[in-house]
Amino acid sequence: MVRILVNKADERILKDIAQDLDGYIKVVVDIKRSILAAGGTRHVLSEELLLKDGSQQADLWGAGLDLETGGIDFDSMINIRPGQNNPSREILDKDIRDKVTDVIMRILK
Repeated sequence: MVRILVNKADERILKDIAQDLDGYIKVVVDIKRSILAAGGTRHVLSEELLLKDGSQQADLWGAGLDLETGGIDFDSMINIRPGQNNPSREILDKDIRDKVTDVIMRILK
């Protein structure tokens, strides 16, 4: 289940979006709008949902959250953007990573 989340997620929502990957949540954060889409088995599903909701591609970054450990990773195919100085699956820019982390912490933790 993929959902756009704007406010703090409760336990029921976390359980729903974590069911696809057994406690791991794929997340796409819109760093300009400070919202995210989460759930599903591929980041592209959340990316498409946010784009339909009015987000701009340049503002969307993929990450993941392990609910058991609380660890956040910044690895996603949607992050490969040589034109935005990010030629890697990993988010390389510290400022972008910090913004992604802030949104995930506010909404999912």
